[in-house]
Parts: sequence; C-alpha cells; structure tokens
Amino acid sequence: MKKDALLPQRKDDHLKINLEQDVQSTISTGFDKIRLKHKALPELDFERVDLSLSLFNKHLAAPVLISSMTGGTAQGAAFNRTLALAAEQCGIAMGVGSQRAAIENPELSESFRIRKYAPKTLLFANIGAVQLNYGYGLEECKKAVEMLEADALYLHLNPLQEALQPEGNHDFSDLLRKIEPICRSLPVPVMVKEVGWGIDLETARKLLEVGVAGIDVAGAGGTSWAKVEMYRQPDPLIASIHAGFGDWGIPTARNLLDLRELEGTLLIFASGGLRDGVDLAKSLALGAKLGGFARLFLHAAKEGETELINLIEVIKLQLKTAMFACGVGNLGQLDISHLENFEQL
Repeated sequence: MKKDALLPQRKDDHLKINLEQDVQSTISTGFDKIRLKHKALPELDFERVDLSLSLFNKHLAAPVLISSMTGGTAQGAAFNRTLALAAEQCGIAMGVGSQRAAIENPELSESFRIRKYAPKTLLFANIGAVQLNYGYGLEECKKAVEMLEADALYLHLNPLQEALQPEGNHDFSDLLRKIEPICRSLPVPVMVKEVGWGIDLETARKLLEVGVAGIDVAGAGGTSWAKVEMYRQPDPLIASIHAGFGDWGIPTARNLLDLRELEGTLLIFASGGLRDGVDLAKSLALGAKLGGFARLFLHAAKEGETELINLIEVIKLQLKTAMFACGVGNLGQLDISHLENFEQL
C-alpha cells in the first residue's frame, strides 16, 4: 500500500474550493422538470404526517442524509464534529469523506471518531473502491468501519475525478470481483456511491449481483468535481481539459427513474444537487429511501451548528408540507403516482 503524503493537503484544498468557488454543475438535476401532484383535500392532519423510518437497525426522524464530505485534517475534524452534532440533534443519517488518509496515517483518525458526538446516528464509513486495486482489502474496510463505529460502509466510485487528478488512481479494472468478498465478509452492509456523476442501470445490476446492499446515485446537477479539480490546476491548459466535463454525468432525477427497475431488490439513496425538501420529496417518490445533501450543509456548517440544525429542520418541514399537500401521511405512501411530467426526464 503506497502512502500519499499530499492527501491531507488535497482534502483541505477540496474543502476550500467547495466553500469559495462556483463548482456547480452546468446541467440540471432534472427535478425542475417534474412536479408533485397537489391534493386539494388531503384528508390528513398535518401534525400526524410521519417522516420517520428505520434503516440498518437505526431509527431516523426523517429520510435525510448528510452526504460524505470531509475528514483527515484539522479543518475536516471541526466540520465533522459540527455535522455529527447536528445529525444527532435532528435524527438524521451521516456519511464522512474518504477515510484513506486516516488508514494510511492513523494519527489522522481522530477527525473521523465522531460516534461520541452522535451515539444514536446512522453513520456511514467511506473508502474509495479503486483502492481495492492499490493494496486495500477487507482489513482496511474493517478499519474504516471500526474507526467510525459505523453502521454501514460506502465504497465510492469516482473514475472521472481520479482521471482528472494528476495524483489520481487510474486502475478501475476488475473491481467487481474485489467488491464481492467485501460485501460477503464485512460485518456491516456495503453501499456503493458515486461522487456526482451518477450510477447507470447496468452497473447497478452488476453491483447488486455481487452483494451490494444499496446504491447512492450521487447524480449530476450538484457539485461538479471536474470543476473542483479544475480550480486546483495552476496550468491553464490542464484546467481547460477539466472545464470540458462541467456537464458530464447522469442527472440525479433521471438516474433515480432509471433505477426504478431495481426497486424492491436494491436500496437506493438520492444525492447530487438536491436543493430543498421539495426535491427530497420528489426523490422519495422516484424510489429513494434517503436524500443526501452535501455542499448545502457544508456552507451551513461553516456558520456553525445552530445554522446547520436550522437548515435541516427547514428541509424536514418542507418535506412534511409537500407530503401533506400531496395527501401522503407517511413515507411508505409516497411513490411515483404522486408525480407528474416525469416522462420528460
């Protein structure tokens, strides 16, 4: 296993760019093309609309996920503490950024030890799937889970980002064969996520076949990691290569619609450009179990725990209001029949 001495600095660069630069994808998530159907007589008591669910033996107050973002540096540790405290307070789930830095340098692991701030929270550990071609295996996956005391593990897929990084890991060959034993032997469920370009139906089917419990589509329309990497490039010629991928990927809403073919056999999370609780409601109607927010929460967390908690509660209330106005009393009732215009995706 070759250590990357510059990895912590790269993680801080990513945080800084996300907070200071316009890294929004140039394509739409697709949520603007679809509408929730209004029900003039919902026959419901608003106060009794239920957002709660159980997942991986944890109770959630609402189907909201703080998507994987950071860790492995002092700045990342501060953000993860704020994010974890807010997740616990609001009763939602949380993922962390790639734990590779802490696996290679155990002194960095404290930035991921957030269970003390979030004892009841559904937590997702995180490792890049490509690392299975660079010396990682079951042991490193177990370390990531144990470090976080996590309830599940994300293996993230980011081929375009790795291809654009000068220090990227480019060998994505034969990964399905290496993902399978992780799924079969790890003591917690394994999820696979993208980082902002979506997961196509064929890939999702293959991941299901090797034992993956679920997929976080992390579709296009939110943060463009091509743009993030572009801002890291001092060479204008190299930066222009990155800029060409600003509209790359499968829009999040389209991705969710495609994966409905696997509904009932594969757990689906929605992330990638969700703006509010209405987008979350649309995601759930398209078959998602949770909706993840990253950059939106990152900017709120920069202002502090109270600001972040307030934003999460706004999203929860928007979701509750949308469900009420659709005549939906609980999450199990919210499905594609409550959407119109989805054929346009």
